[in-house]
Amino acid sequence: MELSDDIYSKITDFSDQGNDYLDEGNYDKAILAFENALKLLPEPKAQWEAYTWLKASIGDAHFQSNRFSECSESEFDALNGPDAMENPFIHLRLGQALFELGHMERAESELLQAYMLEGKVIFSEDNPKYEKFMSSKYDIS
Repeated sequence: MELSDDIYSKITDFSDQGNDYLDEGNYDKAILAFENALKLLPEPKAQWEAYTWLKASIGDAHFQSNRFSECSESEFDALNGPDAMENPFIHLRLGQALFELGHMERAESELLQAYMLEGKVIFSEDNPKYEKFMSSKYDIS
């Protein structure tokens, strides 16, 4: 099944808008744009590829605004979408949020999954503490 061209176009417009807001650091507006896109998905929403990247984007906006509980919730939701288990970014953000919440065993598991899918480069854009945490447990050179 595929989304109609009209719905897909509207979803990508909202998503592009959300990404622009993310780039500007306007996280609440980004979340609203991504949520507006999600509302356009037919039920069951989790069957659509767009669900995966929209939920991951919402989680990213929450992470960027230090709302780690909301981030983890969105990233756990994203994992229910198509191809999410193979998406290193979802595992990275989930692992980072869990790390910040003090859930270290699960954080380690998610960060390891991100590393296994993408390699050491997955840690290059963010605070080095996540790579340092993983380096203390694994040889990720």
